[in-house]
Amino acid sequence: MYAHAGRALWRGAHGMKAVVSIGNSRFAAFSSQWKLGIFCNQGLAGRQKGGCMITSSANPRVKQVVQLRTKAKERREAGVFLAEGFKMYEEAPKEWIREVYVSSEVLEKALENPDIREKLDRTGYETVAADVFGKMSDTRTPQGILCVIKRPEYKLSRFVEADCPLLLVLEELQDPGNLGTIVRTGEAAGITGIIMSAGTVDIYNPKTIRSTMGSIYRVPFVRVENLPETVDMLRENGIHTYAAHLEGRRYYDSFSFREGAAFLIGNEGGGLSRELSGKADDMLKIPMEGQVESLNAAVAASLLMYEAHRQRSVSR
Repeated sequence: MYAHAGRALWRGAHGMKAVVSIGNSRFAAFSSQWKLGIFCNQGLAGRQKGGCMITSSANPRVKQVVQLRTKAKERREAGVFLAEGFKMYEEAPKEWIREVYVSSEVLEKALENPDIREKLDRTGYETVAADVFGKMSDTRTPQGILCVIKRPEYKLSRFVEADCPLLLVLEELQDPGNLGTIVRTGEAAGITGIIMSAGTVDIYNPKTIRSTMGSIYRVPFVRVENLPETVDMLRENGIHTYAAHLEGRRYYDSFSFREGAAFLIGNEGGGLSRELSGKADDMLKIPMEGQVESLNAAVAASLLMYEAHRQRSVSR
């Protein structure tokens, strides 16, 4: 960028040039914005919050998004998480959305969609140069839209007080994809909510969020410090607890899940701890042939949730 009071020559990505007229009073601000990697052109502003395009990875907002993407502590302290892709943006409740970033590469096409255009009008957005957006994204081939979303807050009492609740209790799951799949399948199977141990993978991990395919907005969940005590509390409130365990004596489809029920699912490597499985009212098992010793946690949880859904649908 070459600039002086009166005119500035802007050289953008791919060698593009633009002559921008600026008065003496705006020259200092223009120079400052350029150093932060911001290019403003009111003719291109549209529905942008500031009418500017972020053009540098040194921009403070870009750095903040990268921190939120890579560090659970940053997400926790800020009370937000990131959601990428047009489906995640379209399904996000407007009141949860804090910031929206759109890649310059897809902006024109995005605005051709009337639903997306209308929502962008309501939420506002910042345009980001394509190469910079790539650094903000968690995917190799980003769709070109990223949102900063406020974290929802749920209380355990909501689960306990629900009519005939169907719950998942997850102990120390470590795979983000597994957790995201469980959330998504849980919505489809009609569960009331998910209870997670403190050591379970961060549900706001970008891979988890992506795997939920939007269900993160609709499935309530809580993280608790003492899972065994929580299971005791569920039992005291009339919710029957079932441990998915290799030592189960009966197959899962021989039980009735028509009343309040909670399925206890252990982590991918070691399954349920002895302490937690010992708290369950019943142990159940899933039939397996061949030399298979265990199932993926998401697969096991899905089988149990859908059996409960089947039974409850039949009894309606």
